[in-house]
Amino acid sequence: MHIKNFFSTAQQKIIVQAIADAEKNTSGEIRVHIDKKCKGEVLDIAADFFKSMKMHETALRNGVLFYLSIEDQKFAILGDKGIHEKVPTNFWDEIRDTMLHHFKKQEFTEGLQKGIEMAGEKLKSHFPLQTNDTNELSNDISFGKNE
Repeated sequence: MHIKNFFSTAQQKIIVQAIADAEKNTSGEIRVHIDKKCKGEVLDIAADFFKSMKMHETALRNGVLFYLSIEDQKFAILGDKGIHEKVPTNFWDEIRDTMLHHFKKQEFTEGLQKGIEMAGEKLKSHFPLQTNDTNELSNDISFGKNE
């Protein structure tokens, strides 16, 4: 299976819409990256993609990456420096647990959609939408190589 086909076109639209909806309430930037395999420690690989996608270059350093590795059944939620300076260490735990609950039932679209929605809600208290806010990063899903 080609990695871009893991989610149907309709499912991809749901995920991209979840990102757009979440970003309506926060200046935070949310991205989703899907990989076929995770060649290393999942948080390290997610951090590499975070950097290569220039997520650390947002004005308020408030980017969030949802990274999924399909074959390995691993995922990570990674937030930038600006977020971690304002939130407790367990900030992502509830989101992770909710997503994992859905993923265990093979509900990957629903899990991502809910995780993105929850992240947007949590971010808006620390990074409310600014009147001059611009969408600094694409809402499109990015895909790794189909190796």
